[in-house]
Amino acid sequence: MKRDKVLSMIGLAMRAGKVISGEFSVEKAVKSGKAVLVLVAGDASENTKKAFKDMCTFYDVPYGIYGTKETLGNAIGKEYRASLALLDRGFAGSVLKLINPES
Repeated sequence: MKRDKVLSMIGLAMRAGKVISGEFSVEKAVKSGKAVLVLVAGDASENTKKAFKDMCTFYDVPYGIYGTKETLGNAIGKEYRASLALLDRGFAGSVLKLINPES
């Protein structure tokens, strides 16, 4: 159930134009300060996960591993997506609360 809520929230953010996907676009959003939250698929390569974790730590952007490439892609109406960035604080806050309810 929780998974459906997270993916639904990502879909809403996409329809609102507040999601960027794809490694290069997400990297650009993080480095330019536009990204509020970065999500990486659990089945992404270890190099991809480490690269985004290190970059997000350096630029102080919240980072999470969630879903698979297929589920992240489907949530935003595209094929497979290993990474995506949320650009809106409201959507990002809601997704973070669903992913980490204890924080």
